[in-house]
Amino acid sequence: MVSEAYAMAGGAAQGGQQGYEGLIMLVAMFAIFYFLLIRPQQKRAKQHKELIGNLKQGDTIVTAGGIHGKVASVEETTVTIEVATGVKIKMNRSSVTEVKQ
Repeated sequence: MVSEAYAMAGGAAQGGQQGYEGLIMLVAMFAIFYFLLIRPQQKRAKQHKELIGNLKQGDTIVTAGGIHGKVASVEETTVTIEVATGVKIKMNRSSVTEVKQ
């Protein structure tokens, strides 16, 4: 009789500890995801926004499609790129991935 009551009380105490352990693991996993996935992605997005915001005529760029060229003109949402003498193409500013020096 006493052993059953003691076993029941001990089992309840372990169940409460297990709930906290699960919560701690969930918080730890969220922290890992934040520092390994979310934060670096936000940093890259901020750098890309600065890159396309600082585009100016004469910059040599590379687009997401791999096109290399020189910026001929910059508009609000588009950029005109000269890929060869007299050959110009118009693209979205967001497709620019790199400014070459």
